[in-house]
Amino acid sequence: MSSQAEKIGGRRQPNIWDSAKVLPVAFVVVNIVSLYLIYSIYHLIPLIQNPDSYNEGITQAAIFNAVSFLMMVAYIRAVVTNPGNIPSKEEDPSGRWEYVPTTSVDQPETKEKKKTGDRRHCKWCAKYKPDRCHHCRVCKTCILRMDHHCPWIYNCVGFRNHKWFFLLLLYSATACNFITFTMLPTVQEAVQKNSSFASMFLVLFAETLSAFLGLLITVFFFFHIWLMMKAMTTIEFCEKSTKNQGYSGSVHDRGINGNIRAVLGDWMI
Repeated sequence: MSSQAEKIGGRRQPNIWDSAKVLPVAFVVVNIVSLYLIYSIYHLIPLIQNPDSYNEGITQAAIFNAVSFLMMVAYIRAVVTNPGNIPSKEEDPSGRWEYVPTTSVDQPETKEKKKTGDRRHCKWCAKYKPDRCHHCRVCKTCILRMDHHCPWIYNCVGFRNHKWFFLLLLYSATACNFITFTMLPTVQEAVQKNSSFASMFLVLFAETLSAFLGLLITVFFFFHIWLMMKAMTTIEFCEKSTKNQGYSGSVHDRGINGNIRAVLGDWMI
């Protein structure tokens, strides 16, 4: 009965769980818009309107809007960019990635193998796995150089969008810390001058939220810098942790410059 309820006319019907997956993205967007509006209305505009702090306000507004723009570009690209999948028969007519246990197909050399020495394959996608490829049960497909599935971008972080995720962390940490430190005088002024409850609440809310997110994202960002330097993904880090292996070496290590380019490419901004 459950399978009949889920499928009508051979098609899987959307359920509540599918819709709920979008909620983290909506939460992120609401927080971004809220912080942007509160910071602009209660901090930047008063600074610019005051002749004594006009230059300071213009400078902060230019930096904040530039970082916010870069952050939104990185966020959108991280969400909409396909992280990379194993080539299909149409993309690779040789069919060397199709899981057909035969030696008649020219099989590419891989570093990662099963304990038996056989090539790794995905039982859900029925394809051989390239190195660092893993199946995501949320996205229901194999992801090239999969780092992890991120609910906040409603996507996996993989080969094609790892750069945008990394830049998203960079710009998000910069924006949150910038709000936290530059808005401190506004918070002090709101408390000392007994401003209205609404303005005091919003200013304190923005300061607290930006400080919390800034600390959290900064720590996460430095963790990903360390992973990049070590030529590791989050999945590989977790695998080494569970197997009590050291983090000093990786078969995919290309040196510092090569490891950075493997994630950020030649154009790193």
